[in-house]
Amino acid sequence: MIISDAEIQKRGVVIMVKQNIIFVANKAGSLQDVTELLAEKGINIYGFACFDAPEFALFRMVSDNAEEVEKVLTEAGYMNRLTEVIAVDLKDEVGGLNAVLKVLKDCNVNLDYIYTSYHRKSSQPIMILQGEELFVTENVLKSNGFHVLDSLEDL
Repeated sequence: MIISDAEIQKRGVVIMVKQNIIFVANKAGSLQDVTELLAEKGINIYGFACFDAPEFALFRMVSDNAEEVEKVLTEAGYMNRLTEVIAVDLKDEVGGLNAVLKVLKDCNVNLDYIYTSYHRKSSQPIMILQGEELFVTENVLKSNGFHVLDSLEDL
């Protein structure tokens, strides 16, 4: 579920982390065509996940400039969209991921998918997640002591 800007303002929460979802043809070299186009534009991909489907792949990514990614790929003819996600710091230790997932499970928060990134200076892992209720998920994480990132600018 994508929360509208009006709903975000009404609820008093600002989700700043943007994710691009790109539909990529399911054929050899098509994903590299996308990454080459972004590299040529100087866009740094911070984290990604690629999921197979019968006719195309879904390439989800966070970067240093999600709006520019959307513009560049649209101009190049790629079907893509911009969505909000939550980025939360993980402890780099055994059970770090489990700790976050346990809190979400205990609070009955359903996740659609997760993938990882990391802080460039400290190498601390970050979990990128999407679920049914971003506002609820963000509040559950924050109220249980997890650091939710407002942006990826400092990576």
